[in-house]
Amino acid sequence: MRSHLLNGVMAESYRRSVTEGVERVAHRLATTRKPFTGVTADELAPVISAVDLDRPLGDASAALDELETVYLRDAVYFHHPRYLGHLNCPVVIPAVLGEAVLSAVNSSLDTWDQSAGGTLIERRLIDWTAQRIGLGAAADGVFTSGGTQSNLQALLLAREEAKTTDLAKLRIFTSECSHFSVQKSATLLGLGREAVVSIPVDRNKRMQTLALAAELARCTRDGLVPMAVVATAGTTDFGSIDPLPEIAGLAEQYGTWMHVDAAYGCGLLASPTRRHLLDGIEHADSVTVDYHKSFFQPVSSSAVLVRDGATLGHATYHADYLNPRRTLEEHIPNQVDKSLQTTRRFDALKLWMTLRVMGADGVGQLFDEVCDLAAAGWELLAADPRYDVVVQPQLSTLVYRYIPRSAADPAEIDRANLYARKALFASGEAVVAGTKVGGRQYLKFTLLNPETTTEDIAAVLDLIAGHAEQYLGENLVHAS
Repeated sequence: MRSHLLNGVMAESYRRSVTEGVERVAHRLATTRKPFTGVTADELAPVISAVDLDRPLGDASAALDELETVYLRDAVYFHHPRYLGHLNCPVVIPAVLGEAVLSAVNSSLDTWDQSAGGTLIERRLIDWTAQRIGLGAAADGVFTSGGTQSNLQALLLAREEAKTTDLAKLRIFTSECSHFSVQKSATLLGLGREAVVSIPVDRNKRMQTLALAAELARCTRDGLVPMAVVATAGTTDFGSIDPLPEIAGLAEQYGTWMHVDAAYGCGLLASPTRRHLLDGIEHADSVTVDYHKSFFQPVSSSAVLVRDGATLGHATYHADYLNPRRTLEEHIPNQVDKSLQTTRRFDALKLWMTLRVMGADGVGQLFDEVCDLAAAGWELLAADPRYDVVVQPQLSTLVYRYIPRSAADPAEIDRANLYARKALFASGEAVVAGTKVGGRQYLKFTLLNPETTTEDIAAVLDLIAGHAEQYLGENLVHAS
């Protein structure tokens, strides 16, 4: 069994196996004609359940043959231009190269004696991101597994910085369109979901600052403590960016921690043309960025940044077997001192390789392309009588709803839109997402692939309309 260990002796075997794996994936990428095969869980589950994990194949080629059947053939391929579903991006080659390197070397980014240069590369990227945000010389941060963890850590710091130890008095303010991880974080931090105050949004799905001001005032009048205001720079459903300068002013007025969830909108930090959409983010006390959304990085690649690096100390614990206190006096850079995780992948290497090969402008231009595409897609939807589109996009998301020519019950239209989404997914021809607006069923394009064209969007709209019309027609026949 030692023949499977990755070491100097087995370097050639490693090269052959990985090369064969890359060739299999490359073949799939080159020959995939649809983003999905349409396989169902009921169809695929027996295939995977039939694999006897106690009887190894003993050969990488044989395992790759099997992998074709249990995974590669039916994977959902985000690189396909008609994958228009969730916040999943196609990835850039330099990042995939970084992934291959970091997996093989397998550094753990908790302590210096496990990572050495990896620690410094991550710190350099944190500094670079903080500079792009404008957080100042005292800023710091750490890479995380994703936006949910980043938001949790930011709110942990906010809780510890709050002016009370009575958790029942703490309140978090965020828009009704913010990510569900804000509520989840409140629960995990012992505050409960009732600690989260939902602020209404305007017609563009941006937080209403007048409503925020009123709720902050009410909070203080009631003897409660405004722990944090969470602004969103790129809501999951609409890509909307809250009015950051006004929110920053209110946070300062009430002495409240300001967190900006820029998991989606962080690509604007590299945009040559749209950086101004993030104006005001520089006033934040903490910021979430998901490079694996709008920086075209493989999952996972996220970070939480803070204005005052000292606040990261709220997450610091020392263990004699890992990061004893003496390492602080010796100025040994242990990243575990800043992180909620202990063992942690060197995910920063993917972004490092991307910036060293493409540069920030190269990444930003790709994000600009999908934002331009969304603007063109909005024009298509706004001019199409078959569809109701909710809001003109700031980023790359479009939320819309099929509306039949003849009058129909709104609940029946809901079911038609839901059916169309499911039928489209089952066909494998395209993947779109769904959500609800005002209690009604809507569909969603999340455009993160620069290879997607307006022709792709138009074709998918035709497919959706066809499925919806089929549903409504069949129901009309049955009703009569």
